[in-house]
Amino acid sequence: MSVASKKLKTRMRIKARIRGKISGTAARPRLTVFRSNKQIYAQVVDDLSGKTLASASSRAIKEAQGVAKIEQAKMVGTKVAEVAKAAGVESVVFDRNGYLYHGRVKSLADAAREGGLQF
Repeated sequence: MSVASKKLKTRMRIKARIRGKISGTAARPRLTVFRSNKQIYAQVVDDLSGKTLASASSRAIKEAQGVAKIEQAKMVGTKVAEVAKAAGVESVVFDRNGYLYHGRVKSLADAAREGGLQF
């Protein structure tokens, strides 16, 4: 088994454990994060209806191109909070999606909190 596949398998196991404990509702949707090597994405999801209420990504934000990844994550966190507030979402459950809560994931979460979302 290669290192990459072992790492992915471990993250998927952690992700399944997290998703067993948390779920998004209409009153309190789930803010989920996905990070690739170059980009970071965030979605606010209502799991009961299966709908995405708000989303943001570093690919969609023009100012995020060519800056440090931590800065990209802050921009995405601010943007997802802005879009979620416009959709009427005040409070969310944070889903780190199997990633450790530091670096880009933490920066995105902190920026979303500063943008007005309650975790």
